[in-house]
Amino acid sequence: MSALATGWAASRRRLRVGFAALTLLVALLPLVFRTPYALSTLILIGIYSIVTTGLCLLMGYAGQVSLGQAAFFGLGAYASAVLTTRLSWSPWIAMVAAAAGTGLLAYVIGIPIFRLRGHYLAMATLGFGAIVRITMNEWRAVTGGPTGLPGIPRLSIGGLALNSDLTYYYLVWAVGLVALALARNMVDSRVGRALRAIHGSEAAAESLGIDVAQLKLQALVTSAVYASVAGSLYAHYMIFVSPGAFDVDASVQLVLMAAVGGIASIWGAPLGAAVVTLLTLALREIVPLITQHGSGEHQIIAYGILLVVIMIFVPEGLTPTLARATQRLSRRLATVRPRWLPWR
Repeated sequence: MSALATGWAASRRRLRVGFAALTLLVALLPLVFRTPYALSTLILIGIYSIVTTGLCLLMGYAGQVSLGQAAFFGLGAYASAVLTTRLSWSPWIAMVAAAAGTGLLAYVIGIPIFRLRGHYLAMATLGFGAIVRITMNEWRAVTGGPTGLPGIPRLSIGGLALNSDLTYYYLVWAVGLVALALARNMVDSRVGRALRAIHGSEAAAESLGIDVAQLKLQALVTSAVYASVAGSLYAHYMIFVSPGAFDVDASVQLVLMAAVGGIASIWGAPLGAAVVTLLTLALREIVPLITQHGSGEHQIIAYGILLVVIMIFVPEGLTPTLARATQRLSRRLATVRPRWLPWR
């Protein structure tokens, strides 16, 4: 029992050290990357990290496939945009209302959707995403249709308007770190252990008295709220939203972020978001130079190739793989240290 307690305490210490290191990295990055383009990229990585964190909870821990996460992302963005531009709501109140409404919608659609399994569940979530995007395109009186909705106000805290990329960067990453900490606590709780049991076998989890249906809904609602908050931050940063930002390609991109970072690793969300966002930006620059055509039609191909490579060579994602490599390197250095340190 003492050994288990010791291992648990060591694990908690590593988590605290990792979170402190990530916080320090987030605080110092703007000192290195100061250009508006670099800060804008870091802001987008932070926004996508929030969505990916929720997706990891749903897919990596609850084991429920979702190809419609961009729909929740878009609902949060459009709800904040409509409430602030059409009804003149406070952006912060609009963000909370958007998250609550998106979570409620996720709960309502989750009841029939989770009656499905496997490929049928994936197709149902994909269909939900298609319905949301069609609504964004066709409900022109409210959403502005294909041309989008401009004039979204900036966020402000008291009398401080978050007009600069630097202030918005710290806001986005503050929300992202809080979201990461909450997700980590959820994973380490009894709920997290129950979700892992559901992922392993729903029948076995039910035999242990776990309310499988309720916990799957809870995971879906949590991931939807995360996506909605990220969508609101995206809308108030871009001050413009259009349906094209929340299409099927966006859902595939979010799934790829989760897979690259480690779909069953909360810590992998920022890493996966960073890798895929930087890859997307690189494709936009490189592909037109090679093909003399736009890069949009090539992005989905590149995503597919990267996903296949990840699934073959590092199926658990980059974060668990890097963690194991670091542990092996630490053990190896511990064995050779006495040979080259004169004071040992």
